[in-house]
Amino acid sequence: MMAMSFLPLQRPDNLTTGAGHPIGDKLNIITAGPRGPLLVQDTPFIDEMAHFDRERIPERVVHAKGGGAFGYFEVTHDISRYCKAKVFEHVGKTTPIAIRFSTVAGESGSADTVRDPRGFAVKFYTDEGNWDLTGNNTPIFFIRDAMLFPSFVHSQKRNPQTHLKDPDMVWDFWSLRPECMHQVSFLFSDRGLPDGFRHMNGYGSHTFKLVNAERQPVYCKFHYKTNQGIKNLKPEDAERLASTDPDYAIRDLYTSIANGKFPSWSFYIQVMTFDQAEKFQWNPFDLTKVWSHNEYPLIPVGRLVLNRNPANYFAEIEQLAFDPSNMPPGIEPSPDKMLQGRLFSYPDTHRHRLGTNYLQLPVNCPFRTSVSNYQRDGPMCMLDNQAGAPNYFPNSFSAPETQRQHVETRFKVSPDVGRYNSADDDNVTQVRTFFTEVLNEEERQRLCQNMAGALKGAQVFIQKRWVSSPHFDSITATFAHFYFPNSSSSVKSVVWRG
Repeated sequence: MMAMSFLPLQRPDNLTTGAGHPIGDKLNIITAGPRGPLLVQDTPFIDEMAHFDRERIPERVVHAKGGGAFGYFEVTHDISRYCKAKVFEHVGKTTPIAIRFSTVAGESGSADTVRDPRGFAVKFYTDEGNWDLTGNNTPIFFIRDAMLFPSFVHSQKRNPQTHLKDPDMVWDFWSLRPECMHQVSFLFSDRGLPDGFRHMNGYGSHTFKLVNAERQPVYCKFHYKTNQGIKNLKPEDAERLASTDPDYAIRDLYTSIANGKFPSWSFYIQVMTFDQAEKFQWNPFDLTKVWSHNEYPLIPVGRLVLNRNPANYFAEIEQLAFDPSNMPPGIEPSPDKMLQGRLFSYPDTHRHRLGTNYLQLPVNCPFRTSVSNYQRDGPMCMLDNQAGAPNYFPNSFSAPETQRQHVETRFKVSPDVGRYNSADDDNVTQVRTFFTEVLNEEERQRLCQNMAGALKGAQVFIQKRWVSSPHFDSITATFAHFYFPNSSSSVKSVVWRG
């Protein structure tokens, strides 16, 4: 384990209060005599203690444990036929980026080697405002309807009575929502334990819309493939590291960059036309499914490179806020129900966690363009508040105007408005393909063993529901075969009857 130390900085001349006043004594409070009480006039003490009492901000509800770094995105292939966004303007163009990696369910102090999806969020500081691609290391997710997101997250967190991690909650939710099966299978495969952040792929996961200069739209998925090669931890190594080095992934990323070994990822898109989407055998906006690479091949675009560690973790990583609604012209949302839900949820949680003016924080500020709007004031307004410009629209004075060329593309919506149940939208076919065609025999065995080891912590009736689910179909027998050594006879009988 590499020892970390402070970076060499120019030594300041004077120790000061937050207001900049020099401090003469930092070791002793002002008292009435050597044994007397504290005087309220000890402003250096009050300044120090009052700030200390307010150091903590709300923890992220999900993705609390994480690390990140800064670098650039470079365009290596022209995709202007699909997208007019300036970030893809020409081959060779570079754009500053920030990337935050994370686990999902654990708290800020939890281990980053646990079996859990990994967040892989990229902020592009583009010429037309920030673009936030809030992805994961998996191309899919547990659910497809945003209404279920709070309940899903609660099921992965602590029991509200015992405050303990609860396998019953986890497996109860998963077994009651069969659309989870694809992501759960991915999670319990080898890739559920990536060896740090550098050796895993990233995905935008959602379906997005790209628009070219002629305002012709296509649907798109984003992929970023690690150039360090895929490496995963063995379960026993991940468990050991969780106790001996719970910050293993953060340390590995920081050390690699500090030593000049800059990690990189090749950036790709998949493209689907609107006509293809109409004929697609599944809902093309279903976050629990992938698009076949044979039918919709990866198109190379560029590369992501990380070459700078944060100068201060809190300022640049803890306050780093990603919002999927941050899309520059040329990139738009699709009807993906989970994406639509996140368009509201993410900026809403940042306003709670960081404050109304979180976009004025340096790490979140769109510094490559100027912000001109009619928003004013609010707590912690840190800039010039747009000076004396009018704060209403329309107006007759010098103030920003709309630009018609940036109006979003139109799209048709024909069905009746209602609440549509998608629980049974073929939750099996792609899981079977993943299990039988993507994984080899040894990987299939490890998946079953990993799943069995976790499932045994749940109550028997939940075990029965999971292994006997009709959604497993022919996969059930394979799962059950590897589950038998640790399963009860009642579970075996249920599986065999299925």
